[in-house]
Order: sequence, then structure tokens, then C-alpha cells
Amino acid sequence: MSRQVVLPNESPDLTPHRLADLARLAEELGYESVWLPDHVLPPEPFGEVFGGVYEPLATLAYLAAATERVQLGTSVVIVPLREPHLLAKQAATIDRLSGHRLVLGVGAGWNEPEFAELGADFPRRGATVDETLSLLEQLFTTGRGRSGGYFEPRPEGRIPILVGGNSTVALRRAVRAGDQWLSAGLSPGTFAERVAKLDQLDPERRVRRIARQQFDEKTAVQTYRAYREAGADAVALHFGGDEGYEERMAGFAAEVS
Repeated sequence: MSRQVVLPNESPDLTPHRLADLARLAEELGYESVWLPDHVLPPEPFGEVFGGVYEPLATLAYLAAATERVQLGTSVVIVPLREPHLLAKQAATIDRLSGHRLVLGVGAGWNEPEFAELGADFPRRGATVDETLSLLEQLFTTGRGRSGGYFEPRPEGRIPILVGGNSTVALRRAVRAGDQWLSAGLSPGTFAERVAKLDQLDPERRVRRIARQQFDEKTAVQTYRAYREAGADAVALHFGGDEGYEERMAGFAAEVS
């Protein structure tokens, strides 16, 4: 089972150099991917629940230049808050800049006041995600927009799509249009139930299953192994506050290697 890292992008004082150092360390320690969350105007100060300070796509472009092998992902972009053609352009550009290391994590969002403040349509958010994923597929594969406009840079291969969310709607979206599925805040037992639902929805198409885990020094290894038993293909760990992140990340890697 693969280890992944959710970078600690919660402090306005966190420097870009520190983020790059953490991404490079994750790469050196053998973590498969580094992830950044997304909120434009969260309901409370930025945090592990409410998304990061730095905009994730712009930051992943920066991290692409600072790393060589580690995958770069959004966990997850709130798609209805984005203009879809621009999102496609940003994703395709990062994919090219990084040497095809982008995993585009997408979600519908949940914070209605944030949608209202940005002028986005909250009731249609699920439909907007589906429409955007369809458009991205068209742009990436044909290089043409719906009215004939030309799109580049076209990805040389498929940009993996990760679908975030615990609802049955999100699971259906994952098996229909995604390559990976990411849970949010589920216990290993509940994660196993959602994995069973994935299998029920489409037993012929197996998406990759990723569990998100909040680090607890006393139970981290036990919980990580419990996710493996529950059917996780990978676990994305958030190692708590910015201070001491390197030590916790390195210590955990040594314990489960």
C-alpha cells in the first residue's frame, strides 16, 4: 500500500520554500504523492478541514519545478468554483510542466456561503462537476472545444482524475468518470463500507481507493494498517501542524517502510 502526504498549507506565514522543502523530503522518503487542498473563501480560518492558504494549482506548478518523481495532486479542487476551460488549461499545463505527474482531484464542494460569496450555483454543483469532467475529457482527447476552438497543451496520456467525497453520488461519479476515489474523514470501518459500495456500483471497473488519515502519533501505524485491511490502495496522511512536520513524516515512513 502506498503512502502519500497532504502538505500543511494552513498558515499564512508558511513560505513557498518550506512547502518545496517538504515536497522534496516526501519524495526522498518514498512517499508516492503530495496533495494540496482547495478553498477560496472558507467559513473559518484556514485549517486541515477548511483548505489551504496557497491556491493549489498555482502552487503545484511551483512544486513541479522543485521535485522530480513525486506525484502532484489536488485534494480536492472545488470544481463549481472554477471556469472549466481555464481549469482544463491549468491542469494540462501542470501535467506538461511536471513530466506528467499531476493527479487532478475534484469535488463538488459543501460550503454554501462560500458559493454564495463567489456567485456560484450551489444547488447545481453536482451537475457542474459532471459537465466539467465531460468537457475536460473532450478537450484533452480531441484538442477542440465544443464550438471548435483549439486546445493545447494536450496531455500525452490520460491525466488521472481523482473524485473526492463520501456520498453515493460521489462514488457513482468515481466509477463513471474517475480513476481514483478519495475518502474524507472516514474511520477504517466506514471506509470499508464505502469500498463495498464501490464494488457494488461497478464490479467490472475498479477505481483506486485512497483513504485520508489525520496523523496521531499513538495510533498512526495501527490506523494506517487498518485502512489497508479495509481495502485502501493508498493512504494520504496529514501530519498535523506545520512545526515538526518533517520529523513526523520521516518517523512514520521509517515505521511502515
